[in-house]
Amino acid sequence: MTIRISPSILAADFTHLRGELDKVQTADLLHIDVMDGSYVPNISFGLPVIQAVKRSSKVPLDIHLMIEKPDRFLEDFAAQKPEIITVHYEAVTHLQRTLGRIRELGVKAGVSLNPHTPLDGLRYVLDDLDLILIMTVNPGFGGQSFIPAMVEKIRDCRALIGAAPIELQVDGGVNVENLPMLLEAGATNFVAGSAIFGAADPAAYIRKMRESLRQG
Repeated sequence: MTIRISPSILAADFTHLRGELDKVQTADLLHIDVMDGSYVPNISFGLPVIQAVKRSSKVPLDIHLMIEKPDRFLEDFAAQKPEIITVHYEAVTHLQRTLGRIRELGVKAGVSLNPHTPLDGLRYVLDDLDLILIMTVNPGFGGQSFIPAMVEKIRDCRALIGAAPIELQVDGGVNVENLPMLLEAGATNFVAGSAIFGAADPAAYIRKMRESLRQG
């Protein structure tokens, strides 16, 4: 089972973006939250920032589309050659079609579920998925506290995935203290924003995360 750490650049200092990216070059992915102010109550950034990140870092991109009707922009985001594009279950009308289109564009396909969204519908699209993202906070803002009830949801999702080659990602309130619990529940991909970029030494914090995961 491959374990991966994905710093969320939403928590980075954008007045020194290149320097912030230099601090997390040992990460496995860069998690990029694209927010439209409609699907979630916040606006983050779009293609120009993603293009700048792409030019400034060799770490593969993990683009999380927290937007309504993401199908309109799949080609634009796929053109940035990310490893993964994730759409929200609640924001698409025909999920299987959307996931298939992402794969047609040469990108791994992910789906994200908000805390209140049940897992049931995913059992019908497992063959179309490379990643499932369980939101462990309500999406839209960084720095929120982890919702404890999501541990059970992570366990249920791991059971649903079974032996399928699908990453189980968690995002929201993730830090070095709760990593062993999340790993035990079945998560394999850990998104952390404030915990990493708010640390005095982000690179050292990523090392601490890896140590915690090895011990867990």
